[in-house]
Amino acid sequence: MSSRRSLAFPLSALLLFVFTSLSSTLLSAAPANDLLRLHQLRLATQKSLGDFYMYNGMEGDQRYARMIGESLQEGQSHLDGLGEMPGDASKALRAQLQTNWQSYRSGLQALMEAMRSQGFTDLQPVADLAENNQRIMAISQELYQKIQQESGFSVPQLTQKSREQSLLMQNIALDYASRSASVGASFFGGGEERAIDELAGEFASKLNNLSAAQQNTPEINAALNSIGTKWRYIEKSLRNYNENTVPFLISKYSDSIIEGLEAVAAQYATSQH
Repeated sequence: MSSRRSLAFPLSALLLFVFTSLSSTLLSAAPANDLLRLHQLRLATQKSLGDFYMYNGMEGDQRYARMIGESLQEGQSHLDGLGEMPGDASKALRAQLQTNWQSYRSGLQALMEAMRSQGFTDLQPVADLAENNQRIMAISQELYQKIQQESGFSVPQLTQKSREQSLLMQNIALDYASRSASVGASFFGGGEERAIDELAGEFASKLNNLSAAQQNTPEINAALNSIGTKWRYIEKSLRNYNENTVPFLISKYSDSIIEGLEAVAAQYATSQH
């Protein structure tokens, strides 16, 4: 009997440990997944605006119309996929984000329809769209921080740096596309007040820092080398953005670079846990 009791206690303790560990894993998975969705929503938002400028600049190229539609669908899916927010502040920010996203989506779709029916867009709706884009980015950034604050979960450092690098690349591509677009003499960008060549310098420096990280696995190093090769192919054009513009090239390579950085971020997330 005593031996049974002695066995029962360790078993119950083991089950409690397993349950606690599982609960902890599930609790951390919820904010981690929501933060990833929120990050991907931000990328989709920026890409949709950049592709709109490409659509405008390429005089209604249907390739970009399809890409805009895909980005809007992805953004909506990421927004709908957000789980229960960890606190009142994050719940309020999520509600704001949903409202602004619907306004942005409707505005972009209306501009697309104007391009299809008229062959051009008025300047004010484009300015309004860019302003709404900036509002979404500000609210989503605040929500990204608030989820971490209220849940007690922090995105692993190198994962965060990779995500920031993806957003920087997307913002550079957006700014470049907006400068190349035929929406009039005014410049409607993604909210970046810094010159593209300065942003390009920042991207190059931060990419070097990621490549030098001691935690890098051989797979991550290979991925970063591939990203670096693609980056060097467009870096000169970005640093000399006032010369011959190559918006199609920048759009194509930035998409590939971002895809690579997102894969690196996922590998970092796995290796840092």
